[in-house]
Amino acid sequence: MAAQKAQKAQKLILATRNVGKVVELREILGEAGLGVELVGADAYPEIPDVAETGITFAENALLKAHALARATGFPAVADDSGLCVDVLGGAPGIFSARWAGVHGDDKANLDLLLAQIGDIAPPNRGAHFACAAALALPDGTERVVTGRLLGTLRYQPVGSNGFGYDPILQPEGYEITCAELTPQQKNAISHRGQAFRGLVPAVRELLG
Repeated sequence: MAAQKAQKAQKLILATRNVGKVVELREILGEAGLGVELVGADAYPEIPDVAETGITFAENALLKAHALARATGFPAVADDSGLCVDVLGGAPGIFSARWAGVHGDDKANLDLLLAQIGDIAPPNRGAHFACAAALALPDGTERVVTGRLLGTLRYQPVGSNGFGYDPILQPEGYEITCAELTPQQKNAISHRGQAFRGLVPAVRELLG
């Protein structure tokens, strides 16, 4: 029984069906020397996606991580992220993916946001991408880490490498938008990468 528990503790589920996210976290865990078997939620197609009903990124990440941990019996990681615009008081925030009313309509979301801040001068166009990553164990143990990518908003979308609001956020220290960065450049500075890397000590503590 002890051997079974030890083997089971080495498996980690990431609450996403996005292969890119799984690869990113797998690489981070590997670089940290953690021998954890990471799989995505698509390994459990019978488990439905969890509604993001929280009012913060952390709450939504925890909702998803706890639900998956309970359903599978394995530790689970989940993240939630979005764009926070200074002059909008942090909006769209948790509503980033559905800012224009339809979930996942990137163009509509971009068009609406740009229209809302169209007359805002460059010094006041500060914004950041925020991410909360949560680790939850089946027994209810949890850890949450956050990451931020600071920048300013362009007046028009530029670049085709990213998605969401990437074409309008210019990271601090760069002259190009997130959508013009290479995948390697973006992973090195991204809010999600920061949050995932911040979870490494918790994974080592709880699963090591």
